[in-house]
Amino acid sequence: MEVLKIATAGSVDDGKSTLIGRLLYDTQSLTTDKLEAIEKSSKQKGYDYLDFSLATDGLVAEREQGITIDVAHIYFSTAKKSYIIADTPGHVEYTRNMVTGASTSQVSIILIDARKGVIEQTYRHFFINNLLRVKEVIVAVNKMDLVDYSEEVYNKIKADFEALNAKSTFKEQNVSYIPLSALTGDNVVESLGGMPWYEGQTILEHLEALEPADVYEKGKARFPVQTVIRPKTEEYHDFRGYAGKLYGNNIKVGDAVTVLPSLTESKVTNIHFFDQQFDEASVGSSVTIELENDINVTRGDMIVKSSELPKVEKDINTTVCWMDSKKLVPGAKYFVQHNTNRVLAKIDSVKNVIATDFSGTTEASQLAINEIGEVNIKLSKAIYFDAYNDNKSNGAFILIDAATNTTAGVGFIR
Repeated sequence: MEVLKIATAGSVDDGKSTLIGRLLYDTQSLTTDKLEAIEKSSKQKGYDYLDFSLATDGLVAEREQGITIDVAHIYFSTAKKSYIIADTPGHVEYTRNMVTGASTSQVSIILIDARKGVIEQTYRHFFINNLLRVKEVIVAVNKMDLVDYSEEVYNKIKADFEALNAKSTFKEQNVSYIPLSALTGDNVVESLGGMPWYEGQTILEHLEALEPADVYEKGKARFPVQTVIRPKTEEYHDFRGYAGKLYGNNIKVGDAVTVLPSLTESKVTNIHFFDQQFDEASVGSSVTIELENDINVTRGDMIVKSSELPKVEKDINTTVCWMDSKKLVPGAKYFVQHNTNRVLAKIDSVKNVIATDFSGTTEASQLAINEIGEVNIKLSKAIYFDAYNDNKSNGAFILIDAATNTTAGVGFIR
């Protein structure tokens, strides 16, 4: 079954957790004990409705304050698809959490409170989705029940967001607008008639209708090798396969390929998925590839089509979202984890801090936690990469603190 990864973003009290809880409730995805807990807690608080935010806000501090702090991952399925939702916090001090949640998502739902309209944090949420090249963005105008389901209010918010969208640098991004009430459920899973002037899809209908081509990137095929498969059994005595996940585009049996960094050339002879064989591996699939000749391939290598070689360099110009309380400064040393390849790196320079409201850059020599900026990095050995705008999987990396082994930042090669 197809799996769709979704990230939510919104300001405090815009109703992200309530929307997800309503999705789970209306698709009958809540367990009996979870539903009972929601009913009991809602009754204790004196609510005359079910507080669906309790379905996702797991931390005590989240429940007490009514805000989302950490990234929660929620899983549910319908007859057509399986879904993974990253419920990300919206406040500025949790920008790093928002980037983390959106980095692996194909769809983003940006919530806007109909009473407040487009605000400063909306700019940041859209900027991050723009930076991370999320192809499908749903602008969910929530709490329409609190503005009497006004079409005029919805149209004003839509016009304001369209003005923001005009600043986008990612023209392949598709932005859709849906007015809804997460509390009442109108336009979440089905239309309840509160907004007869809206003739579009509900949230779930829109998600169900998305095809892989709508949300997956298309670029050059990249196959980072995770491990070498050598069963050494009687049945597979001479078997040598290379396992990993395919990004960017498809690979077929018969394709001429090059192994990096050795630049050894070969040809794909077989493609395995568990106990089945295929003539073609589609983008996003985890497979094992056999090559024509027994060449030296190991974890950290990358298999690419011979006609589509990536860049190979030791100096990279990047955009970094900084996640550590210790500031990012020139001269600091980190490990760069790029796909399955890890190399020692030194920060050459920090050029600027990028404003998340599309207003430009400010010259800077360091990055503080939750700041995003342009950073030049020198590597101890060359990596094989693409610009993030051309190939998301092969243009992204993380910075690891060598002393603490913590993820200090996430970067995108320019």
